[in-house]
Amino acid sequence: MHSLQFTAESSSNGMVERDFTVGDIPGVLWSPASGTDRAPLVLMGHGGGQHKKHPAMAGRARLLTGCGFHVAVIDAPGHGDRPRTEHDEQDIAELRKAQAAGEPEGPIVVRYNARLAEVAVPEWQATLDALQELPEIGTDGPVGYVGIGLGTAIGLPLVAVEPRITAAVFGMHWPDALVEKAKQITVPVEFAMQWDNERIPREASLALFDAFASKEKTLHANAGKHFDMPRFEADSAARFFARHLGRTVTSPA
Repeated sequence: MHSLQFTAESSSNGMVERDFTVGDIPGVLWSPASGTDRAPLVLMGHGGGQHKKHPAMAGRARLLTGCGFHVAVIDAPGHGDRPRTEHDEQDIAELRKAQAAGEPEGPIVVRYNARLAEVAVPEWQATLDALQELPEIGTDGPVGYVGIGLGTAIGLPLVAVEPRITAAVFGMHWPDALVEKAKQITVPVEFAMQWDNERIPREASLALFDAFASKEKTLHANAGKHFDMPRFEADSAARFFARHLGRTVTSPA
């Protein structure tokens, strides 16, 4: 088991940012600048082609730390500070070729993301083990997960096998490799989709949402194409976690 090592720290606008490693896995932990009491933890998965400090991740983190949560992100395999393998390069080249030809990309992305998830799920579990060693997080506090796209491809099988995660936000992925995992998930789920998505047919998103075994699950269907997801979905996710992880939504400083 690898311990967590902090490698850098900075703060701005009421949020503390700490870079860390768990073994050779690089990550970042964002925390509220004020308060020393234990607080819930939200794990956050970045999208495909992004990284742990992508602006979308930092923006969501600011909303969540404003609610009093700690927020952790790690680079997915082949992303951010992690080198791509030859297999990664082959899959990405195949994807770019399909996109250029106007051919369906779903089968390629599903296969590629499923392979990444096989590596990333145990990495996330090891990271959660290490984060819960921190006194400001602890082993008895609630844990949530949010991830869209690749973040769903990795996070959904993680939540299916990880009982410490008690609420999750997903969206924007094909169901092919995920339906059986979704059937194992019973925690509250919020799921976001784009109704006019040119990449993921709405029937595919509806099939994945339908597969969750959760008694409490909410579907957010927004008009627009794949990259048109409204920013207020991030606010909605913060309110979702405030309900289920026990914090009050406040405006970030």
